[in-house]
Amino acid sequence: MTVLSWVQIPLVPLVGKVSMASKKTTNEKSAKPKIPECRLLENKLVISRGFDELLQKSYGKYDEKRLELSLVEALYLLEKGRISVKKSGKKMGFHALMDFGMEKDKRLHEKFIVYKDLRDRGFVAKTGFKFGCDFRVYQRGVGVKKGPKAASEHTKWIVYTVPEDYACSFAELSRAVRLAHSIRAQMLWAIVDNENCVTYFEVVRIKP
Repeated sequence: MTVLSWVQIPLVPLVGKVSMASKKTTNEKSAKPKIPECRLLENKLVISRGFDELLQKSYGKYDEKRLELSLVEALYLLEKGRISVKKSGKKMGFHALMDFGMEKDKRLHEKFIVYKDLRDRGFVAKTGFKFGCDFRVYQRGVGVKKGPKAASEHTKWIVYTVPEDYACSFAELSRAVRLAHSIRAQMLWAIVDNENCVTYFEVVRIKP
């Protein structure tokens, strides 16, 4: 017999950053670096140039000399001021892009809240579509790569994003746990409350 057990996961909190920047001299220019431009093409968000830094930090999917972003990635980077987004040559703000995305995915807001929380904590989160979940998450300091991987470079968690009033069957929970075990990952449910705070629960199998 398999028993499902809920375990709350207190992910490591953010650590305050201390700026070490030196004072600017009167002759130093304060021009801001140009941020990459992301184009919204039907259901795709693509960056054609200037995306090397984003790729190094495991954002998006590299495809045919361009970087393709998911909606949550684009929303996160747009809110942080690290990209601009244009549709048909016109700039889109954060709320316009969110409204556009919500028409495609009613769960986008919850997904964005969880993605933002994970990224702000220093984790790399990628789409979990092929695993039947919302995100696959890697340990801090691990870059996403193809080919042979060390044990520490594999997916650490698969994450399901749900609102606090979500209800599901034990059969659904069991399938999710079995999926996580099949890829040697831990399964987390990310509960988003009405104040956009996230609580993580791990569902584990206990064999008596």
